[in-house]
Amino acid sequence: MKTIAQQPIGIFDSGIGGTSIWKEIHQLLPKENTIYLSDSKNAPYGQKPTQEIVDLSIKNTEFLINNGAKVIVVACNTATTNAIQYLRRNYNISFIGIEPAIKPASLNTKTGTIGILATKGTLNSILFEKTTSSLNDEINIIEQVGEGLVELIENGKIHSEEMTFLLKKYIKPMLEQKCDYIVLGCTHYPYLLPQIQKITGDKIKIIDSGEAVAKQVKSILLQQNLLNSNNHELTDNTFYINKDTSVLETMLKDYENSKISFLDF
Repeated sequence: MKTIAQQPIGIFDSGIGGTSIWKEIHQLLPKENTIYLSDSKNAPYGQKPTQEIVDLSIKNTEFLINNGAKVIVVACNTATTNAIQYLRRNYNISFIGIEPAIKPASLNTKTGTIGILATKGTLNSILFEKTTSSLNDEINIIEQVGEGLVELIENGKIHSEEMTFLLKKYIKPMLEQKCDYIVLGCTHYPYLLPQIQKITGDKIKIIDSGEAVAKQVKSILLQQNLLNSNNHELTDNTFYINKDTSVLETMLKDYENSKISFLDF
């Protein structure tokens, strides 16, 4: 029988993009068991009404709790900004959310202009508005909805001509307005980093939240005495997806100790 510390870290996202967060957590905490839920059937969350995002987040949360999660990472910017406050009020488990790394970008910009590439649901959320309103008024923030990007990633079209077209369309206006930082406000977007860097060159700093989230997970586990110290067993990394498993399998091909299952969910 597993101790509470040996129970898995639960992670959910609107799709496969949150695996970028899982990889950061796995790298920092390799002894931890994990359970990941990809709600790809309902991706993207970014265009959905707030209540629907909350309802889907409740469903995902209860699945992870029923499967023994000791903490839950909401590995989706849209779900974090629209639903995490409700989840924290209504479930007796710690939630770690994902927010665009706007603050470090605003503190380090030299040009005074930063770009944010995110979903409509994130950019329109109350939490996002609260975060941006706390920044220095002199910071110019260029908000860009990454419409169509999540769908292409979910369908394995990361390197398609359509993806290249959309990225140039979204990023070139930021460069023209002298951005020196671009914040990736969706956990799917780190998979686009090589292509984005081809467009921006090496003078633009591109940042996401993955490493900071992994450190926060470790901090929460330490505070609650929930770090898994069992050195004798291989970690159990289980992934559930309610759509075709092939793209997820490709993204995790370098991680031998991962089990991927289709879930009618």
